[in-house]
Amino acid sequence: MLASLLFSAVAATAMPTVQVDHERPLTQMVQLDCGGAAQRVVAETGGTLLSVSPGPNGTCSVTVLIPGNGSDDRPRRETRTVPAG
Repeated sequence: MLASLLFSAVAATAMPTVQVDHERPLTQMVQLDCGGAAQRVVAETGGTLLSVSPGPNGTCSVTVLIPGNGSDDRPRRETRTVPAG
């Protein structure tokens, strides 16, 4: 009996304590790096970067302005959702 009490006392002092801040959410937003994704889309399309923004599930939304094929063709806007990085 004394041995089990001694073991419990030692185990209790050896256990780390964890403090939980209930005011802060348990999940945190992770800032994505969409720079690499934007560079890839610009290189693939030959366009000019208009905007880039992080999306859900590790993706980025990249919008480029793609030049027209001929002198009379207007440029077109294209938005792609690609993996971040």
